[in-house]
Amino acid sequence: MSTRFINPPTISKPPGYTHVVEATTPGRIVYIAGQLGLDAAGNVAGAPGDFRAQARQTFENLKHALAAVGATFADVVKLNNYLTDLGHLPIFREVRDSYLNTQRPPASTTIQISKLAREGALLETEAVAILPAKVARATRTRRAARPARSPARASRGKVAPRKRK
Repeated sequence: MSTRFINPPTISKPPGYTHVVEATTPGRIVYIAGQLGLDAAGNVAGAPGDFRAQARQTFENLKHALAAVGATFADVVKLNNYLTDLGHLPIFREVRDSYLNTQRPPASTTIQISKLAREGALLETEAVAILPAKVARATRTRRAARPARSPARASRGKVAPRKRK
């Protein structure tokens, strides 16, 4: 697997993201749904209107979601960010950059929206990550998908070939 982060010299240099990320892979693509600044209990982080607390919690949630598939922020190739007020963009960038490799940041889009689905939420971030294929896991999954031998068949030691219809 190889990933290239490219900022063509014919396009202005972006602040904290990469214009083009190319992945050549057989690998796994992981899509992470938009994460809000909610703690594990579902409460909005920080005091009402505390954008920094929500941004930190959002990126902690992304970190946990990535870890669930064995990934880190180094595997992220794309972020989509939705802020209810672009006035928070400097704080957003500061928090985001504390989680990402700023030498190879993912492609990113940030837009302002009027409201999020959760009352009090000030931002939402979704991610796409690319990881190497897991050959061993695929093999285990296929084995697990096979039905177990019946006790009677297992005790004979041999399995009769199946008849084709």
